Amino acid sequence: MPRPVEPTNIEVFDAWVEGLDPGTHESFCSFCSENYSIIECFLYARFLGYLNSIIACEEWIKEKYQKPDHRQILLDEIGYMKDDIRLLRDDIENMGVKREAGVARIAAMEKELRGTINQVEQFTANKDRKGLLMAGADRAIRELAFIFKDDPIEGPLKEAAMSVWARMQLEE
Repeated sequence: MPRPVEPTNIEVFDAWVEGLDPGTHESFCSFCSENYSIIECFLYARFLGYLNSIIACEEWIKEKYQKPDHRQILLDEIGYMKDDIRLLRDDIENMGVKREAGVARIAAMEKELRGTINQVEQFTANKDRKGLLMAGADRAIRELAFIFKDDPIEGPLKEAAMSVWARMQLEE
């Protein structure tokens, strides 16, 4: 007898998304299409009741919504700048570029390089900070929902939690 074929991570997550009510489904899919952070999408899914791993969520998002990796683009740009500076130094040493002009250009390029490095560090720090804040909020909201489960305040608490979640998403 053949072994039953287990669904892929993408199929599991897709089934969960399809099981959402229409308004929540549209809101979640819109959020995923506009947001670059897979972690934030996962936390939103957790907030909506998803209980499985981030791996399925990540694979589903990567298949459905292609995301540019801005951090990697900046890191690649840093590599190109370093190569350009090295080539310019070689040109100065080989007398292909006048020393005064070359030194001034190297100084400008190094300033640009430092700015890009700072941009990468800032980008990473902001992304990490927001992810940690969202994870903390998710945990707090889940604990409150558990404490007030089957309580008359459960409905209004869920509505308030959704408002807090939406407000945090809009903050930078």
